[in-house]
Amino acid sequence: MTGTASAPAAGCDLCEAARITPWYHEDEICWIAECEICAVPMVVWRKHGKDPTAADLEHMLDHLGRVAAEQLTVEHYVDDNMRNIPDHFHAHARPRGGFFGHGFRKT
Repeated sequence: MTGTASAPAAGCDLCEAARITPWYHEDEICWIAECEICAVPMVVWRKHGKDPTAADLEHMLDHLGRVAAEQLTVEHYVDDNMRNIPDHFHAHARPRGGFFGHGFRKT
């Protein structure tokens, strides 16, 4: 990972960081909220880019694992395939054996 990133990009939904779902964590490196499409915890790098440094990646995945354990009723796996927004690093904590969080969320 190279750490290549830029300032917030105009028109990038992840740079905008709108609070439209519950947020579970935020700091200077990342934020974690429920994905509005998948209903699973999703970590987003605060920098616009797709290649976080190794240290930033480790930081984000550690926090995502903690939040996933708090929010999901089953084990999770990390899905870092950036399907809809391929130029801004983000990753989902998906329930093992599933894709969406519906039915796997703690109440």
